[in-house]
Amino acid sequence: MTAITRNLPWFIKDLGVSIVGQKCYTSLVENLDIQDVECIKYSLSKGLGVGIVVGGAIMKVPQLMLIVSARSARGLSLPAYVLETIAYAITLAYSYRNEFPFSTYGENLFLVIQNAVITLLIIHYPSRTLTRTTSTALQVALAAVLMILSSLALVFLPPVALAPLQFATLPLSLFSKLPQIRQNHRAKSTGQLSAFAVVAQIGGCLARLFTTATEVDDPLVSAGFALALVLNAVVGAQMWMYWGRDELVHAPATTIGVPVDEKEKMQWQNDARPVEVIVPPQSPTPRPSGRKWARKVD
Repeated sequence: MTAITRNLPWFIKDLGVSIVGQKCYTSLVENLDIQDVECIKYSLSKGLGVGIVVGGAIMKVPQLMLIVSARSARGLSLPAYVLETIAYAITLAYSYRNEFPFSTYGENLFLVIQNAVITLLIIHYPSRTLTRTTSTALQVALAAVLMILSSLALVFLPPVALAPLQFATLPLSLFSKLPQIRQNHRAKSTGQLSAFAVVAQIGGCLARLFTTATEVDDPLVSAGFALALVLNAVVGAQMWMYWGRDELVHAPATTIGVPVDEKEKMQWQNDARPVEVIVPPQSPTPRPSGRKWARKVD
């Protein structure tokens, strides 16, 4: 068997070496040493990392499709997505500047891009409003400019300042999920929230805890994934509890396109209660006959 594994095509060998390294490729593939626990763990971590990066490239696509097809961002919290995007961007910059393997953080690049688009769509499709404001396009443009400036700031920030920012991703992760959890609880519904995205985030956090401990061993990054796992699990539990329920809209219903006077008239008519009129019975009056009586005068 080793005669085959040691004579694989060059492109397969180069791909394997680029993923697991020359040492582990020789041990596991060429020598078929299944007792090399260290290389098995490292290869498993690399495989999970590559899978997470590929999955991260499409993780939020179902969420994007839900918003665009429904032309609504109902059930999605704007503060939650803004804070989550900032946390992803900081983790991306911190891992890149510390030269971590791309397989340990690559999904953050795709998640930042997808979350930025979803954030702009939430601004473009405001929920719980009857009419779209005329400044929606301006708000989307301002949000896009702020995203670009924030990205440039993270790129040129000194490496010394990235460690405190990475530590700040812990409260950012907490506060990024609390608005979404609170909104789901109040509405008793998850609205347009994608079940695929929630389940993928839970699985990704579990895998990232393993890959980070195996390849990076950075307590700041591990703590961030652990907290994200707990919060995503809460959102997943809410999605299971509120599955199929419609959102409870607390805003009073209003009539569109009716003048104010007509609205008041309709309100008065709706509030008016029917009044029952009771007519008491009357005794019959004697009907005068056609014969006239006259008193005889003597």
